[in-house]
Amino acid sequence: MLGSANLNLMIRAARKAGRGLVKDFREVENLQVSSKGAGDFVSRADIAAEQTLRDELLGARPTYGWLGEETGETPGQDPTRRWIVDPLDGTTNFLHGLPHWAISIALEHKGEVVAGVVYDPAKDELFWAEKGVGAFLNDRRMRVSGRRQMIECVFATGIPFGGLSASLPAALQDLARLMPACAGVRRWGAASLDLCFVAAGRYDGYWERRLNLWDIAAGLIIVREAGGFAEALTPGTKLAKTGSVIAANPEIFDPFARIIRNES
Repeated sequence: MLGSANLNLMIRAARKAGRGLVKDFREVENLQVSSKGAGDFVSRADIAAEQTLRDELLGARPTYGWLGEETGETPGQDPTRRWIVDPLDGTTNFLHGLPHWAISIALEHKGEVVAGVVYDPAKDELFWAEKGVGAFLNDRRMRVSGRRQMIECVFATGIPFGGLSASLPAALQDLARLMPACAGVRRWGAASLDLCFVAAGRYDGYWERRLNLWDIAAGLIIVREAGGFAEALTPGTKLAKTGSVIAANPEIFDPFARIIRNES
């Protein structure tokens, strides 16, 4: 990869953690007879993957800060730089033997994400971007789709479940407004990959509420460097604070956003 030293470090770390997760993923089918056993196993796999990433990233850049899904936040000696990591986005898919999950790594500098890597080990697809350099899938440059008509577009979202059920009415209302106006909506269960699929032109747009920063940090820069727009779902709010995001190609962002935001 023709990236910076930090980007190459992120890629190496993602691939190393991915090798361990692929081995664990092959064991999941053998654990389905016991949901408790499978859940415990996946939790251990998640934690082990984050430890691998932490060892690789902080081992090479020990002064950087850290924000990880499993290990939380650790301030660094360098207050301007921070790793933001989700070691296993799509845990439920992983638990059920569905090959759609990813490792997400972002590098933040002075409050802005300047590099992102999202690695899908099951498909060996590596999405990456650096500020001002562009977005890539493996070694191929990515661009968002060029579709201009809403009725031709396919969108992605997340549907609230369990403890997030308070967001369910809004999500269902979104679907009721959007589905008559488009070609389809998908729910695949990994926010980082949803954003990367927008960047690759596989989806035309994506929205979701109440995500964590580690779910979306890497995907956001990948979308933007691929020529897409990504904003907070509610205008005037900070995306990093609310975790509610809307992203799309520039041609359909405005009509898509008006539907999701319920603007006349």
